[in-house]
Amino acid sequence: MFSLVVPVFRNEESIADLLAAIASLHEATGGDLEAVFVVDGSPDRSLQRLCEGLPRYTFRSQVLALSRNFGSFPAITAGLAAARGEAFGVMAADLQEPPELLLEFRERLLAGSCDVVVGTRTGRGDPLVARMASAAFWWLYRRLVQSEVPPGGVDVFGCNAVFREHLLALHERNTTLVGLVFWLGFRRAEVSYVRRARRHGRSAWSLRRRIRYLLDSGFAFSDLPVRLMTLAGFLGMALSVVLAAVVFFARLRGDIQVPGYTATVLAVMFFGGLNSLGIGILGEYIWRTFENSKGRPTYVVAARHEFHGSDRQ
Repeated sequence: MFSLVVPVFRNEESIADLLAAIASLHEATGGDLEAVFVVDGSPDRSLQRLCEGLPRYTFRSQVLALSRNFGSFPAITAGLAAARGEAFGVMAADLQEPPELLLEFRERLLAGSCDVVVGTRTGRGDPLVARMASAAFWWLYRRLVQSEVPPGGVDVFGCNAVFREHLLALHERNTTLVGLVFWLGFRRAEVSYVRRARRHGRSAWSLRRRIRYLLDSGFAFSDLPVRLMTLAGFLGMALSVVLAAVVFFARLRGDIQVPGYTATVLAVMFFGGLNSLGIGILGEYIWRTFENSKGRPTYVVAARHEFHGSDRQ
């Protein structure tokens, strides 16, 4: 059985099309598909629409309602933990990724040629501003965090049972699921596709979320911030030596009337800013360590609904 995990947040308008698309996938797999919907504290009627629509379809399904909005990555993790198949795929509820992509994931995974397969975007049907923002984001991600991530980024992936177990064993907070997928390694395959234009609703992928995603990725998978602080420290020391020499010769020439004033102001301003930056970076690491030490779950399932499809009585 192939388990399809679908995180749902503010997708009320696309539920009907989503269920129809999954029904088509169910037929294409010969009836060997399970869908796991994870409603991530969605404030709209997504949960109600799912529970009303699923009894009319023949594919097996589960609906997990989280107690609040935990984010798409914890929602996907919850879905993977509840899934019962031998191979797994993740699908976006907005249908911007072609549903047929999951059939390619399933074929490669069941053939045993790879342990994890990721969808790589070669084009996007989004507006120009959105395409430019996404390109800039993933360019920074590949250069600052994980260079092996495809240039177009990754939103969907599939994996086998072995990979899933290792992925679920990583109980980390303030991290990114895509980063963990590439960090784990294993045999990886890529399937290219063109992302479709959004038909319903608005994307929740705001600039603030992109910045948070990049920061979480950087602190979770790279030592670049600490290395930059070390480099800044060395550069600060070198600059202070140069400024000290400038002030010394200026004093000898009589250009500075107040002894020590310029040197003191420059040193205080430069190293004060440098210290503030260093404290902020160390604080980010300490806060993330503290969050992981609490041992809180990354998600809480408030309700679970099951629909047995063609097996229902």
